[in-house]
Amino acid sequence: MDWRRSFYTTDKNPYFDSFVRWQFNHLKANGKITYAKRYTIFSELDNQPCADHDRKSGEGLAPQEYVGIKIELLEKPECFKQWEDKKIYLLAATLRSETMYGQTNCFVLPEGKYGLYEVKSGDFFVMSERAARNMAFQELMKEDTKYPCLQTVTGQELIGKKLKAPLSKYEFVYALPLTTIKMNKGTGVVTSVPSDSPDDFAMLKDL
Repeated sequence: MDWRRSFYTTDKNPYFDSFVRWQFNHLKANGKITYAKRYTIFSELDNQPCADHDRKSGEGLAPQEYVGIKIELLEKPECFKQWEDKKIYLLAATLRSETMYGQTNCFVLPEGKYGLYEVKSGDFFVMSERAARNMAFQELMKEDTKYPCLQTVTGQELIGKKLKAPLSKYEFVYALPLTTIKMNKGTGVVTSVPSDSPDDFAMLKDL
């Protein structure tokens, strides 16, 4: 680096500033740059993105991308009676979507508190409040940044219910208990693939 030189893209250096403006205007005119949204850490308090170097601590943290798996509730708990005619899904979050062919069941936290939420697509999802909150800031809810809970349900009320797991060879699977689920990670719903996860295999064998 040539430390003898310094460049300011402000009116402190009008010559270099005009060059940068010319460059970006040409790039934009040729369709090489555009304004859009991207996934980033977001501050609800300040209502703005919180980039890596904006944070006092926690540099290097980035959004974690999950794939949402819609597992249809074939049997609804009593508290969902009002939505009996609606399709309701347990929304599982996974990092291994390619293993969904091997689903044998779905895990929920027995003492976990789940909510029923309607999303922009019109689907009804059962998931943790934290997951709904995150989705509300990704333009997935009916109203941005809003995530009204239609009904609460415990994991215990979901255990034993028949489910339709997508891509699974089984006509239906069941919701089973898993006590190590963290409600502040993913959606609080875990799809089980014992063929690819030793933890899933061990838990299913214990049950």
